[in-house]
Amino acid sequence: MDNKVHTFTVDIDWKLISMISQIDRFDASWSSIERKEGENLKQLKSIATVKSVGASTRIEGSKMSDKEVEVLLEKKIDITKLEDRDSQEVVGYFESLDLISESYSDIEMTESHIKNLHNILLKYSKKDEWHRGNYKKQNNSVEATFPDATKQIIFKTTDAGLKTEEAMRTLIQWYHSDEETHPLVKCAVFAYELVSIHPFQDGNGRLTRLLSTLLLLKQGYKWIQYISFEHEIENSYP
Repeated sequence: MDNKVHTFTVDIDWKLISMISQIDRFDASWSSIERKEGENLKQLKSIATVKSVGASTRIEGSKMSDKEVEVLLEKKIDITKLEDRDSQEVVGYFESLDLISESYSDIEMTESHIKNLHNILLKYSKKDEWHRGNYKKQNNSVEATFPDATKQIIFKTTDAGLKTEEAMRTLIQWYHSDEETHPLVKCAVFAYELVSIHPFQDGNGRLTRLLSTLLLLKQGYKWIQYISFEHEIENSYP
C-alpha cells in the first residue's frame, strides 16, 4: 500500500497499520490511566527525563551515564561551572525538554520557534556560540564514526544558504497544510525530513528528537513525556 506523504512515498504495510492502531488504542485509554496513577506519574516523568537526556546526548558522543546525568540535574546548577562539553550538552537538552513539557501548547511550529529551541539546546556549549539559533552557513553531512576513528558519509544534506532556507520553509508549510496524514506518520515524516535537511551546523539530531516530543505532545499524545523514546533509539544502535 503506497501513499504519497510530503516529498516521498511511504510504504504503509499491515504491520505498520497494526502498530499505529495499538498506539492509538493505548492513547484512547490514557486519560483513565492518568487519573488512576496520579502521583506515580510524577516519579515516572523524572525517570523518563533522565533517560531521555542521557540517551539523546550519548547518541551524539557524551560519556555520561544516566546516574551521572541524574546527579548533575539534581544539583543547583551553576552555569558558570559547566566547563566540560558533556555537562553543557546535558543541561542544554534538559532545559529544552523541560520547556517543551511545560509550554508545548504555546510553542508554534514555526522557523523562529525551531531556531529558538536550537539556541536553548546549545546555549551552554562554548564551541557552538558562533552558530546556535541560526541556519548553517557551511555544508554538512551525516557521518558514521567507527571504533578506529575512521568516518564514513551516510548521506549528504541540503546545501547551506538559500536551499536550506527554502527546504525549511517548504517543510513547515507542508506540516501546517497536511490534514490527511495520520499524526504519528506525520511526526515521523517531519523528523525524517528535518534530519535530511540538517538545517543547523550542529545539534540536528538532538533537536530532531526534541521536536519529535513537541509534535507528539501537540498532537495529543501526552503520555510521551512519561517514556523515553530516546532511550529506545539508543538501544537500537549496534
